[in-house]
Amino acid sequence: MKGWIEGFQESIDFMEKNLTEELDIEEIAAIAALSPFYYQRIFGALCGMTVGEYIRSRRMTLAAQELNRNDVKVIDVALKYGYDSPDSFAKAFQKFHGITPSMARESGAPLRSFAPLHIKITMEGGTMLDYRIVEKDQFTIVGVKRPFNSDTSYQEIPKFWDEVLAQGEKRPIMGTFGVCIDMDGKNFDYYIADLYFPWEEIPDGCETRVIPASSWAQFPCTMETLQDTNTKIWSEWLPALQGYTLAGEYDIEVYLPPQEGSDEMSVYIWVPLMKN
Repeated sequence: MKGWIEGFQESIDFMEKNLTEELDIEEIAAIAALSPFYYQRIFGALCGMTVGEYIRSRRMTLAAQELNRNDVKVIDVALKYGYDSPDSFAKAFQKFHGITPSMARESGAPLRSFAPLHIKITMEGGTMLDYRIVEKDQFTIVGVKRPFNSDTSYQEIPKFWDEVLAQGEKRPIMGTFGVCIDMDGKNFDYYIADLYFPWEEIPDGCETRVIPASSWAQFPCTMETLQDTNTKIWSEWLPALQGYTLAGEYDIEVYLPPQEGSDEMSVYIWVPLMKN
């Protein structure tokens, strides 16, 4: 994927040049030649934060510098960096800097600074990441769906799982799949789901979704290594991928019961691909 890192850096440079403007995730992702869904997944793996968190951190950094350096009104700085009211700006400012905007005017005020990101891939020794690419026919899932926001999904999705699993044998589905799908800006749907067969009744509170036929990269992992494997997929494996590009607007976690003689369930991350 020649030029992949360069395109990603260009998207970050675009954000930097437009921090005082309304930033649209579709426009940002297009600069990196990615869909908004995959752009945000990769950004999180490479940068350790969401796109929204990065933009807010940079805006708060620049806003503090302006207040500390210039004789400007708080409301003018708030409006410049996308806040509709002084109150919402003050809350965000205090959360980031630990002081109010008015206190930032004082000489010697303690301020935090978040520097612009620069993507740089370095080789520090090989790491092994097992995977295989397989072809799968179209299949249908049935499950419980809930909308999430990418800014809070890492904290909220585990709570969703806990809520469903806490129902025990009364829960409508077992939870074979965790499916991220239909990313729209920062928002996406997440299914806790099982395979669906046409002769089965759809449980109350559940709905079905067709997953198209595709090539899939399947990465084995464990519950303990799930997040680490996910990070390596987007930050190490994807930039080196040749002969395939990302397909679809989804990715899937797979949780299978322990095989005979084992106490651990089999866990996989599936990423849809298509040949170049």
